[in-house]
Amino acid sequence: MKFALALSLSLATALARAAPEQSTFDVAAHLGNLSPYKKAAVPHGVEAELPDDCAVEQVMLMHRHGSRFPLASELVFITDLVAKLANSSAAIKKAHLPAGLAFLKDGYTTTLGHDDLTAPGRMQLFEHGVDFRLRYPTLKVDGILAGLQDRVVESAQWFAQGYFGRSWATLNATEFTTLAEDTKTVSWITPMDTCAKWQYAFGNNATIEWGNVYLPPIAKRLNKLLHGVNLSTDNVHGALYACAYDLAALGTSPWCGAFTDSEIEDFEYELDLLMDGAFGYNLPGSMGEVLGSLFVSKLVERFTNSTGDAQQVYLEFGHDTTIDLALTALGLAKDTKALSAKGPVRASRKWRTSEQVPFAAQMRWEKFSCKSSFAAGVPQVRLVLNDAPLPLTSCARTHADARFGSCALAGFTKTYAASAAQKFGDAAWNATCGPATL
Repeated sequence: MKFALALSLSLATALARAAPEQSTFDVAAHLGNLSPYKKAAVPHGVEAELPDDCAVEQVMLMHRHGSRFPLASELVFITDLVAKLANSSAAIKKAHLPAGLAFLKDGYTTTLGHDDLTAPGRMQLFEHGVDFRLRYPTLKVDGILAGLQDRVVESAQWFAQGYFGRSWATLNATEFTTLAEDTKTVSWITPMDTCAKWQYAFGNNATIEWGNVYLPPIAKRLNKLLHGVNLSTDNVHGALYACAYDLAALGTSPWCGAFTDSEIEDFEYELDLLMDGAFGYNLPGSMGEVLGSLFVSKLVERFTNSTGDAQQVYLEFGHDTTIDLALTALGLAKDTKALSAKGPVRASRKWRTSEQVPFAAQMRWEKFSCKSSFAAGVPQVRLVLNDAPLPLTSCARTHADARFGSCALAGFTKTYAASAAQKFGDAAWNATCGPATL
C-alpha cells in the first residue's frame, strides 16, 4: 500500500514537471497601438482616486477613436497571405501542424474591411461615454469636437450616445462640430498635417529596418512547419496584422496562437518604433515637441482661462498620434536612450504604445482643488491616461504631488511656458517645419 502510494506520488510529480507551464502572456496587451482598450495599471505609490474633499472643476478629454479595421495599406498584407495559403492548401493538408497552426487545415479566409470602426470599437466608445457621465455628473458639457475623419466622427457620436442618451439626436445639430484634418487647417488634433517637413516615413522607415531583423526568423520557423507553402516576410507581417485586426473586429483570432510570446513582443516593438519615429521622440530635432506644443498651448489656455471663455468640459476626439505628440511635448514616457530600429527590445522602455495609445485611448486632463487634504485651495492639474494617473514627472518637485501624480496649476504653466507659447508659424515652428503656408 505504501509502495503504491509512493509510486503514485512519484508519477504525479514527474507528470507535473513534464507538463508545460500555463502561459500568462496576454497577446491582446502587446499589440502596440493596435491593442484593444484596456485600463492602464496605476503606478506604484500613486492613488487613482482623489480625496473626498477634492473637486474637479475642469476636464479636457482627448479620446482616440475605437477599434477599427486595418488601413487599406495594411489590409493588402492580410489578403496576400490569404491568397498564398489558398494556393498552398494541398501542402497544408499534408503537413503535421502543431496546435497553434492546426486551424489552417480548414483554411483561413478574412472578411475584414478597412479603415472604419468595428463593432467592438463602437461599444468601447459608448461605454466610455457612460463612464464619463457617471464620473463627472455635475460638470456641464457645451459641445463635442471631432477631427474630420469617418472613424473619429463616428467614435465621437457613439461616445455622445452613451453620455447623453436619446437626447443626443436633438443635441447633435447644435453641439457637435468637426475640425478638418488637412494641410490648410491648423489643429492640435493633427498638427503634423500643416508641417511641410513632417513625413510618415520617419516612423515607417524604422519599421522596415526592424522588420528586416525580426521577420525572417519567424518566416523560417513557420516554413519548417508548413512544408511547401514558403511564406514571405510580408506574409508573416500579414499574419501578425491578422492577429491584431481579427481581435479588433471579432474579439478573437486563430493567428494570435501561431506566434511565440517573444515574436509578439517583437511586433509590438515595431509599432512602438512607428509611433516614436513619426509622432514621438525619434522625430528629427525638436519636431515632436514643436508639433505637440499646439496641444499643450490649448491645455494651458483653457485651464488658466486666458481667453475668458473657458468651459467646464472639453470632449474632443482624435488619434493615437494626437496623444503621442502631446506626451512628447510634455516630456512624458521618454526613454533616456532612444529606441533603435536595430534593437534590442528593451522590456523596461517607457515608450509603450500598448499602454499609451491602444484603440479608444483616453487622455483625460483634470483641473481640481482640495479644501484641506493637501495644497488646500491651490488649483492642481493631473493627467489620467487610460483610467490611471500618469505622474507629471517633468513638473518641478516644489509644485508636484507624488501621491496623485499631480502638479500645481501655476507650476504646470511655468514648467511648460515655452511649449505653451509656441504657435503655428512662429520662429520655432518655421525652423522645424519650414515657412508656414496655408
